[in-house]
Amino acid sequence: MITKKVKFPCSEFSLEGILGIPEDAVSFPAVIICHPHPLFGGSMNNNVVVSVFEALGRKSLIPFRFNFRGVGESQGEFSHGIGEQEDVRAAISFATSVKEIDAQRIGLVGYSAGAGFALPVCFNDEQLRALVAISPPLAMFDFQFLKGCFKPKLLLSGNEDNFTPLPQFIEFCQSLPEPKKWESIEGADHFWWGYESTVATKVAAFFNEAL
Repeated sequence: MITKKVKFPCSEFSLEGILGIPEDAVSFPAVIICHPHPLFGGSMNNNVVVSVFEALGRKSLIPFRFNFRGVGESQGEFSHGIGEQEDVRAAISFATSVKEIDAQRIGLVGYSAGAGFALPVCFNDEQLRALVAISPPLAMFDFQFLKGCFKPKLLLSGNEDNFTPLPQFIEFCQSLPEPKKWESIEGADHFWWGYESTVATKVAAFFNEAL
């Protein structure tokens, strides 16, 4: 896999991202990865984001991670989730324009606040085929819209996640329509230290099947 740094437009400024292109790529499925909350150190270099990026590449999927506005070399400033939703739309638009990406086979994964920012924008976007939420912070964001999402979806959380109590996670996942998969990972907390490979492998396997 060849990693390629890119800049793409969003409103009046530009955002930065990294693509992972398989060698001799002609037309491959792609997965957009949305990082955790910018005000708490979230970026596309987050441990979970990088692990998912690498795991997707090993499945010959094109991973695409990017920095929300105001993070790294992405222009602009934090916009309390409103502008970040625009960032997600821009990332989707950019992904559909990359010649190596099959625009009919794109998925998206959001980690923590990345799921809170991205999924409301794209859960019914026809350009996306499948969705993943890693550690969706159910106590901080309203994810009720997913009850109207009939795309293939995977939700993962650690059973020691302080932002999403396990009973709340289980009850929410059970309320969602098919097709769905969900799992609570024993021993993992919200930050997945030591469990990066576990969560990344599950995400890559899901997209390999769904896309």
